[in-house]
Amino acid sequence: MNPRRIVAALPVLLLFALSACSNAAPSGYVPPSSTTPSGSGHGAVTGASEVAEPQLHLVAVDGTGNVGMLDLLGNSETKLGTVAPPSSTVSDGRYVFATTSKGVEIVDSGVWTWDHGDHFHYYRSTPALLGTVVGGGAPAVSTSTLSTAGGTGLFFPESGEAVLLDNASLSRGEIRERFRIKLPPHRGLVVPVGDGAIVTTPDAEGKPAALQYYTAEGKPLEGAQADCSDGQGSIVTRIGAVVGCADGAVLITGQGDAPALEKVPYPDAASAMAAVKFDARKGRPTVAGMGGPSGVWLLSTRQRSWTWLPTPIPMVRASAVDDEQGHIVTLDDEGRVHVYIAKTGQEAGVTEPLLPKTTLTSSSLDSVSLTVDAQRAYLNAPTDGLVYEIDFADRARIARTLTPSVQPVFIAETGR
Repeated sequence: MNPRRIVAALPVLLLFALSACSNAAPSGYVPPSSTTPSGSGHGAVTGASEVAEPQLHLVAVDGTGNVGMLDLLGNSETKLGTVAPPSSTVSDGRYVFATTSKGVEIVDSGVWTWDHGDHFHYYRSTPALLGTVVGGGAPAVSTSTLSTAGGTGLFFPESGEAVLLDNASLSRGEIRERFRIKLPPHRGLVVPVGDGAIVTTPDAEGKPAALQYYTAEGKPLEGAQADCSDGQGSIVTRIGAVVGCADGAVLITGQGDAPALEKVPYPDAASAMAAVKFDARKGRPTVAGMGGPSGVWLLSTRQRSWTWLPTPIPMVRASAVDDEQGHIVTLDDEGRVHVYIAKTGQEAGVTEPLLPKTTLTSSSLDSVSLTVDAQRAYLNAPTDGLVYEIDFADRARIARTLTPSVQPVFIAETGR
């Protein structure tokens, strides 16, 4: 039996114990067996099947735009179609947002998890290519924790267009913009919060300097602002949304008409560079922030505090699992994956070099992703056509080496 299936089946007990609560099918799609879908408050969508375990897949996009899905439980593959050649991708655990010459092309993997706090619901529907959102320049894409509620934010730096997409519409196969706001061009962010979003505003030099909350109608909410010099990097946890700033981060909590923007400053004695990119297991309160190469920032959104994890070798990627052991998974500049324990800072495992040095010292690094879920980490080797599945709880053991038929220049783990 596939060992990934054994691990993935564990949440089934939790689901049954706690839950009281159209496009043509691509080649290779097989409708799953299902239970009765839950109500709309549980992430159900008309035509989707609720299933007993998370439908974990890897979506791979190659350099020419071919898109495929690899079932991590059954090893079957599905060809989804083609987008324009991508320069980057972002995923929320269901959709893949591919930046191309056309704009942002959206792939719906058709598999997702609804986080209900103390338990989860799992769904599967027909995957599809949904279409394109146009704008000026390569946008920053910010996702939320739920694929059937809230929104997805896009900021186009050349045109200054701030766009908030409606996730409920996306889940029905429709691209609908809640708002599109024109701001001065800058390297901005649109970070979903409730039904609206936090949007950066620039200073006179065109650098992000402050944050403003906009309602779903695209109206700025008075009193919902915060300073955020050189704002870059965002992530949404179950506690709230995070935006990185030069002197710390702003944590945005609350819903509806009263979001709270709270500064979480770096410790007074901190000498490390500010975090500019955040990664973590989807929805977890503690996130890893990549700044300089000498270590990793850990931000606890629950405790409103930072912890610095120094590393003896330069790191280029880091992600927080935020499990009971506090695993932190990193990638160094020699292509090795390391596992650290957050509480002690001790290294718990390391792999041999998995990526060639050329991948780590060129623009190819932009396509390398290190994704974590509750049991595994996934690292793509774009030039080798491989994806490494790593058991971080077992001293960074390579559990499987996957070879998708679509070259994994970009990957995303979906079904989470």
